[in-house]
Parts: sequence; C-alpha cells; structure tokens
Amino acid sequence: MTSSPFHSGELDAQRRWGDPELWTEARIGQLIWDRIPEPIHPRIEAAPFFFLATCSPDGRCDCSFKGGGPGLVKVLSPNRLAFPHFEARVKGNGAYMSLGNILLNPQISLLFIDFADGARLRVNGRASIHENAEMMASFPQAECVVAVDIELVVPSCSSYVPHLVPAEPSAKTGK
Repeated sequence: MTSSPFHSGELDAQRRWGDPELWTEARIGQLIWDRIPEPIHPRIEAAPFFFLATCSPDGRCDCSFKGGGPGLVKVLSPNRLAFPHFEARVKGNGAYMSLGNILLNPQISLLFIDFADGARLRVNGRASIHENAEMMASFPQAECVVAVDIELVVPSCSSYVPHLVPAEPSAKTGK
C-alpha cells in the first residue's frame, strides 16, 4: 500500500491512546492487505458463516449473521468475492436491511471467525448486487448475489476469541 490505510480519526486515536510509531510501513504491509492471499482462499470458501456489516447513508449501521455452511462465500479472484442473499426463501425476517443499505451505500465489511483455531479475517470493500445468470449459477437458491470488490483485508490474531466446537446435530431437527 502506498498511502496510509488509516483515516484521520484512526490516526488521532493511535496518537491519543496507542503508539503512533507502531504502524511502520513494514507492519502495514504485513498486517493490512489490499487483496486476499491465495493460501487463504480455501479457508474463506470453507467458512460456514460470517458477519456482515453495512451502513445506511445517514450512518445507521447494521450487523448481521450470514450462515449457510461451507461454500457460502466464493472467492472470485484475490480482489473479489461473492455470497448469496437468502431472505424470504430461508425464513429471513424480510426486512432486507443489508441489501437496502448496499443499494444506498455500497461500503461493507465481512468478518470471518474460525472458533476452532481463533483465526479472524476482516474484509472491507464495495458491494454490488447481481441477479444475472452467471452470478446466480453458483448459488441456485439465492434471491440475488452480492459481489464485493475488496479494498482492505486485515488478518487478526486469535486473542480473546473463545475456542468453540460445532455442536452435534440435533436428533429433532438434524441441525
């Protein structure tokens, strides 16, 4: 990255409460990326869920859980990924908060957490909504597909992430 990945508020916070010398060019290059490295692609595509943050143009934020099992997210290239949107077809709440925000403000953030090993990955970018056959082919049950043009990727350490293991499927529901 050639310019600082931090906005003025983040830089001010670093000066006030952190160590402004901590973020050297070398550290930025190591911990803040503009693409998803190829060795991480399989981990993202195997993720059974992620958290999605969107924001309306007037600053009202929304964070939602997006689940569906491995294959939920497809890495299209190091700079682009896609995921399906299921709302009415899978008993969503029908509010379309994420899609509504994306229609007005395409800036989004995805957070992947692997509770088995604590690995975290934040992916920020610009979203676009697609209903064309090519994009829909990967997600046949989706109402539409959200593609993300990646702007910033931040791997995070496993500190403070609880170790959790998947529960056994319920005999009653199979889930």
